[in-house]
Amino acid sequence: MAIRLYKAYTPGTRNRTVSKFSEITKDHPEKSLTKKCQCRQGHNNQGKITSRHKGGGHKRLYRLIDFKRNKHNIQAKVKSIEYDPNRNSYIALLHYIDGEKRYILHPRSLQVGSYILSGPEAPIEVGNALPLDVIPLGTAVHNVELTPGKGGQIVRAAGTYAQIVAKDGKYVTLKLPSSEVRLIQKKCYASIGQVGNIDASNITIGKAGRNRWLGKKPKVRGVVMNPVDHPHGGGEGRAPIGKTHPVTPWGKPALGIKTRNPKKYSNNYILRRRK
Repeated sequence: MAIRLYKAYTPGTRNRTVSKFSEITKDHPEKSLTKKCQCRQGHNNQGKITSRHKGGGHKRLYRLIDFKRNKHNIQAKVKSIEYDPNRNSYIALLHYIDGEKRYILHPRSLQVGSYILSGPEAPIEVGNALPLDVIPLGTAVHNVELTPGKGGQIVRAAGTYAQIVAKDGKYVTLKLPSSEVRLIQKKCYASIGQVGNIDASNITIGKAGRNRWLGKKPKVRGVVMNPVDHPHGGGEGRAPIGKTHPVTPWGKPALGIKTRNPKKYSNNYILRRRK
């Protein structure tokens, strides 16, 4: 992937960067693999805002992605590489030899025209999906399941990969992109390779309006609000927050406080916490 730079013709183009989309081979999605995207814009079923700073943005179609990779021992040809507005990674359209079509996350270096396979006997090649217990140590994987048969839930963002570091009994030890080391059942499936579009994290938005296109609304700092609106508000001029520690608008501790449940069932599977 390459990044396109702009000359400073306007304040919005001074620091703006965009992808060249050089890997994209098709403009329009496969109609049978799309559905309407219900955009609630931060509101719940009662119409109340439960997630702030969401709203607006361009209309999107949702692409149905095959995270389960459960079509075993049937070859599929990579027909095209496409853009997906719902994630920062690209997606690849597969044509199976039995006529079915599916989308998967596009792994880095997977080319149009390649053939991929899913199943315990698939070769160790980029794009193939296999159970963790048959993948060699040190292999980079993505789209990893946490529960066998449920579909990939982790390591799905652009440029990410996990590494298999050990195998013991019923579990495989994975080093995740967050540097967390975790045990996962050996029957869980994972796809070989690194997720594509690796320069997605290097994109510079450039102007506030571009975030509005993405459905992100502006955030107002609590210290500039009135006391009735936020615990940090009030005071004369540029006043400090007036508390020992920062808090949320509802008075809960913020910024650095651990919110994970100490009794969560999966704590036993985490060998080393993320930094």
